[in-house]
Amino acid sequence: MASPQEPIGSGFGGSTTAAEALGGRDLSGVVAVVTGGYSGIGTETTRVLAGAGATVVVPARSAEKARANVGGLPGVELAALDLTDPASVDAFARDFLATGRPLHLLIHSAGVMAPPLSRDARGHELQFSANHLGHFQLAARLWPALLRAGGARVVALSSRGHLFGAVDFDDPDFERRPYDKWKAYGQSKTANALFALGLDRRGEPHGVRAFSVHPGAILTDLARHMDEDDLRRYNVTRRPDGSFEVAPEMARHLKDVPRGAATTVWCATSPRLDGLGGVYCEDCDVAAALPDGPVDAASTTGVARWACDPDLAERLWTLSEAMTGARL
Repeated sequence: MASPQEPIGSGFGGSTTAAEALGGRDLSGVVAVVTGGYSGIGTETTRVLAGAGATVVVPARSAEKARANVGGLPGVELAALDLTDPASVDAFARDFLATGRPLHLLIHSAGVMAPPLSRDARGHELQFSANHLGHFQLAARLWPALLRAGGARVVALSSRGHLFGAVDFDDPDFERRPYDKWKAYGQSKTANALFALGLDRRGEPHGVRAFSVHPGAILTDLARHMDEDDLRRYNVTRRPDGSFEVAPEMARHLKDVPRGAATTVWCATSPRLDGLGGVYCEDCDVAAALPDGPVDAASTTGVARWACDPDLAERLWTLSEAMTGARL
């Protein structure tokens, strides 16, 4: 049965850090996989989970960057993975399953935002491929390990960017419509939320629950593809070294990395979510469902109907199986 998409009064909020969201819980014996766990808020997610005693497997496209950022942390294991390469996804999952370990936490933190049009080897638009299809295939391949845990959680990082648009089921790869990098990003983030809803429906009878997360507005390496017009719109300038300078009026609306990782950690570990699943969360609470009608993606909180609709989740699941060949 689907959980209600409404706040539960968690007692936390937008200023909560990932360590505070964990609440001192001991994660000894917990095995986690965190994609993107060596960059941005993924690094903080890895650090907090491993610091609480979890074994955290961090799949990485860049082994050098992963070693530099999290390689020295106790309890962290590094592995190779390219989410846009189906053979790489299968190889990672095969190697993990061969260890015989359960998988208690699967966190989809890797992603790409607003690049120029490009495609993976199968011809799928890159953002839909990296942000959704690769993670869909990964979860399907790791399904036996999630079942083995006897109670697992999957957390998919969506974004307020889902408000840029729904999934275009007729042309998800921008083969016929003009490419718009922000519509493509929004589609992939809507897909992340619908994925969690679809997976939760299938996982609930087996003790596998899934959640989607808006981490908050944060300037990390995810913003590397934003051009000067994009940055100007948000009162941000790029320094010569590639870092960002934010105008004070904009800075008030941004989170730092420890706060950006908080909702992910809360969804992965909080006992307040026992018995719940399939919901979109933000600021360490279940978000409210928005009424139908126009929204301002820059400031609106909550989740659009098109990202929490069970029928659309099933339609996306069918499409994703056809695109990846992956099934539970």
